Amino acid sequence: MSKTLSIFSFIIRRSINLSSTMSADLSDMRKPYCDKSQALTDENILSDPFELFHQWFENAKQNAGKHTEINAVCLSTSYQNKPSSRMVLLKGYDPDHGFRIFTNYESRKGSEIEQNSNVALLFYWEYPQRQIRIEGQARRVPESISDQYFNARPKLSRISAIVSQQSKKVDSRETLLKRQEEEEKRWTDCDVIPRPNFWGGYFISPERFEFWQGQSDRLHDRFIFEKSDQKTWFHYRIQP
Repeated sequence: MSKTLSIFSFIIRRSINLSSTMSADLSDMRKPYCDKSQALTDENILSDPFELFHQWFENAKQNAGKHTEINAVCLSTSYQNKPSSRMVLLKGYDPDHGFRIFTNYESRKGSEIEQNSNVALLFYWEYPQRQIRIEGQARRVPESISDQYFNARPKLSRISAIVSQQSKKVDSRETLLKRQEEEEKRWTDCDVIPRPNFWGGYFISPERFEFWQGQSDRLHDRFIFEKSDQKTWFHYRIQP
């Protein structure tokens, strides 16, 4: 009995020690944001959200470090009222079609988009502390656009797209590497690799934008863009 209590006591102490090493108080982590000269005001905000997005995107590119992927964006989907998010790469945008991404249609995000086309995008650029939230509808791009982009990718990237049954279980990395090696041999003397029908792109047509400009005093600037009944954009400020 005493041995059992001793073991139990050890487990409790061990759990407490692990909990203490895995916890952290981050309340003092704070950094200054931009100065007031970069405030987003009614006077300097643009009336077209795509034009404003383009301006902010180009500004982020100019200020990006060499290890920063400016086109990295958090894509959120949902299924049965449960949200899921992941980082993807934006591969294009324009006012007529919206924002363009590519993926495996049979992946988790692809399956969730097919079940519920309502999605959200979130961009965040550390300098100059700007965030853009976009909510809209996703739809597949024409096959010709998927073909064009797929064929423009590096050969190994195309092979990986074929090899990976994205989001499905796999017993080991070695299994993936073996598939990759076999696929590479298959296309050794061929540069043109047909795009698999389970891989392609989505257009995300925005219905709502939010532009956020961080301020050091935490009185951040936030503007919402929505469409009127006439399908024209209008905007308004919301509180931080």
